[in-house]
Order: sequence, then C-alpha cells, then structure tokens
Amino acid sequence: MPPTITAFENSPDRGRGQARDMRVRWAFEEVGQPYDVHLVSFAEMKAPAHRARHPFGQIPTYEDGDLTLFESGAIVLHIAERHDGLLPKDANARARAIAWMFAALSTAEPPIVELTMAMLFERDRNWYAERLPMLQERVRVRLGELSRHIGGADWLDGAFSAGDLMMVTVLRRLNTSGLVDEYPEIAAYVARGEARPAFKRAFDAQLAVFRAASQS
Repeated sequence: MPPTITAFENSPDRGRGQARDMRVRWAFEEVGQPYDVHLVSFAEMKAPAHRARHPFGQIPTYEDGDLTLFESGAIVLHIAERHDGLLPKDANARARAIAWMFAALSTAEPPIVELTMAMLFERDRNWYAERLPMLQERVRVRLGELSRHIGGADWLDGAFSAGDLMMVTVLRRLNTSGLVDEYPEIAAYVARGEARPAFKRAFDAQLAVFRAASQS
C-alpha cells in the first residue's frame, strides 16, 4: 500500500497550488513514488479522527503503516531521506540542503505568510494601509538577501534539492503580491521550479481536486 496524505476537500486557494499538500505531492513526484490522497473537509479537519493525525487540525498529514507524520517540512524530509532525488549523496551537501529546507520554513515563510494573510483578511481594517508597507518591507528584506545568494545560479546549492522544493513553494505564496517581480533572479528561480515536470504533475493533481469540488 502506498502512503496516504491528507488534503483539502475544497481548497481555499481555488486551485492555485498554494495549499501545503502541494509540497508533499511535489516531493512524491520528484522521487517517482506513488501515493494516495484522503480529502478532508474543514469540519473533518477539526474532528477527533483527524486530530489524531494532526494535533492542530491542519493538512497535510502522512500515513504509512505504523508511521503518522504532520507538518509539510517533516513529511518532505522523510520522503527525501527514504528515496533518491531530493537530497545529495555528499554528506555536507545533504546537510546544506536540509538547512535550506529549514530556512524556507523558518526564515522566509513567516513574513510572507503575515503579508499574504493581511492582504486576504485585513483590507477592511482602518490600519491596513499603514501596516501594509511595513509588512512588504519585511518581505523585501528577505527577497533581497535570497536574491543576492542565488545570483546567477539555477538552484540554492548546486543541484535541485528538497531545499529548493520548499523554498519555491514558499515564494509562490507571493504570486498575487507583485513583490517577486521586483527581483529578477528570484522570479527566474521560481519559474525554473514551476517548469519541472514533477511540479506540473503535482500542480495538476491538486488543481483536479478543486475542479471536481467546484463542479459538485
């Protein structure tokens, strides 16, 4: 039996590939491993059965035999450690790739999520116009630092790795903000990730769920 992951029954991102199960789907596609998907509603996510998989009632989760995991970073790392294709063989390069996974989730993602959540849910607040430039500037600081690191390279540290997979999915959360376009090196970097056949397969699989939900 292949591993089973959970995903939104009706994704709030409307098929844009932003939900965090996208990271896990992409990882499976990169390593060429099959997986099953169990779709859950928002109500089911907060029910005891799902909280047994994920204490915080979110997605994705991963189940394979006796092992249950939550948190997209932990799941992608587990997949990358079990199958070739997402972590280098060299021990030092492998450690650096894992460090970039942590950097994507711990350094790059928090200000990006704060900005995108404000853009989605705070536009009607009287302090939104004053707060928005501050949030944008925090993101620009990180994008500038990342842009200088990437320079003319294709990927973060040599060949494509799980670090790039996580970073590209984090940066894609800025798609509607216009900020990535201010940094040509990062825009090209994200485009390279999106051009990978494994990304396209994962994106199409997630999009198909939204289309099915919207037609039901």
